[in-house]
Amino acid sequence: MTTLSTLGSAQLSRAKSLPTQIIAPSPPREIALELPRQRNALLDGFFYDIGKLTSEEAEMLAPRYAAEGAILAVWPSAAPEVRIWPDHATFTSDTSGSYRALTVAGVGSSALGAAAFARNVADAIGGPVLSVVSGYGLADLLTEALGGYFLFGHINLMRHVFETFDEVTRPSTALASNEVRIVRKSLDVRTLSALLSGEKHFDVLVGHSKGNLVISEALYALGETDPQALAHRGKETQVITISARVAMPRAMTRVTDVLGTLDGFGLLNSRLSIRTDEPVPLAWHHTNTELPFHLPVTATLEKILG
Repeated sequence: MTTLSTLGSAQLSRAKSLPTQIIAPSPPREIALELPRQRNALLDGFFYDIGKLTSEEAEMLAPRYAAEGAILAVWPSAAPEVRIWPDHATFTSDTSGSYRALTVAGVGSSALGAAAFARNVADAIGGPVLSVVSGYGLADLLTEALGGYFLFGHINLMRHVFETFDEVTRPSTALASNEVRIVRKSLDVRTLSALLSGEKHFDVLVGHSKGNLVISEALYALGETDPQALAHRGKETQVITISARVAMPRAMTRVTDVLGTLDGFGLLNSRLSIRTDEPVPLAWHHTNTELPFHLPVTATLEKILG
């Protein structure tokens, strides 16, 4: 499929499911966020390789544009398939499947973008990967209004100031009583922390843009609640950040930072003290292979992972 046809399938499915999206779980919250979520899905259509998704996958994902904390399993393009778990509790009840990689996309933070980015990674490793949907809530809206959407690499702590707004309006989840809530309240971070503290093995964590911040916060949260689990992850798991250099805990000794040589946006959101390990020539912030100056995620990961 192409980007436009994938977006068309997604928007049609979103329109059909919109009445049920609005009435549950919190009508004022859903109505207030619908336009930003629609905008962010369009952003993901530009920044991510959504043409790699089938029309059936796009239709399935569209009602979950903003499913923060949802977990996706995405298979390679050669045998395309996407599975969705709405939360960590549902995922843990399904013990089937092994996944070499765990991914988090950023930018628009829709399930559509998360699945497209995960497919690029799945194509690189030749097997299914997991992805945590970052989503888009009131805390993100307020942070964005104050510039945090564009400067998350430098003022990421501002996001947590407004997490109370999401806590008030978001339905309770199975992770609500988890220790991680005390350290990092964001649902996407809590979900990722829960996955990393579990028994599943991951060879690599891959983030893009704001997704790198989610990975960083989840790892720091894991270190505060379970230092041994973080030390274990540091030995077995490589972290690859794409399009924004974000600090990781010292226990994560295998970190590769990737940045396009034309990516001023990614540079603006990067820690200047961290060097780029894998510069990608003539690449900007987007990963959509249908557009010029894209960062080729699959080819870049194949080079790094060998």
